[in-house]
Amino acid sequence: MPYQNISAVLSAADVQAIKDALTTINSKLPFLVTLTPQEKKKLFKLGDKSLSFVQDALTAAQDHPEILPSTFNVAEFAKDVALFTALSEILPLLQGRVEAVLDTTTGVGNECMRAGTQFYDLLKAAAKTTPGLDTLVAQLGARFQRPPQPDPAGAARPIISDSRLPF
Repeated sequence: MPYQNISAVLSAADVQAIKDALTTINSKLPFLVTLTPQEKKKLFKLGDKSLSFVQDALTAAQDHPEILPSTFNVAEFAKDVALFTALSEILPLLQGRVEAVLDTTTGVGNECMRAGTQFYDLLKAAAKTTPGLDTLVAQLGARFQRPPQPDPAGAARPIISDSRLPF
């Protein structure tokens, strides 16, 4: 669905049902691993061409067990190929949902921030004529405060607050 203003509700019951479904998914995938970037660099990446090679190699290994050393485990090889194939079927489904959730979160986050800044602008205007709003303006304005930037030597620059300065 293309982006447009998002107007939806996700009930607490729906959130819990999604969490429960994810718990079920996680329970079905207890063997998942997390690789470091360094580990990923060292590993073969199995794409379509390589998958065809691996499947052909498995078939050949199953057809010619007599040429294999006893340390070569054909059954484990077959299990790995089957697992890769099964994970490859569900990966696009999961990726699509994760990407959609990320995109929707980005879109609705944008809408939240736009409404929040619009309210903040209205609040600042109202604070000029309505006593007692200055504290709220300051509280919300803290989001836009920038910390002092260090100078090139690493020392913080002093904040000059002199109303006589032209800038």
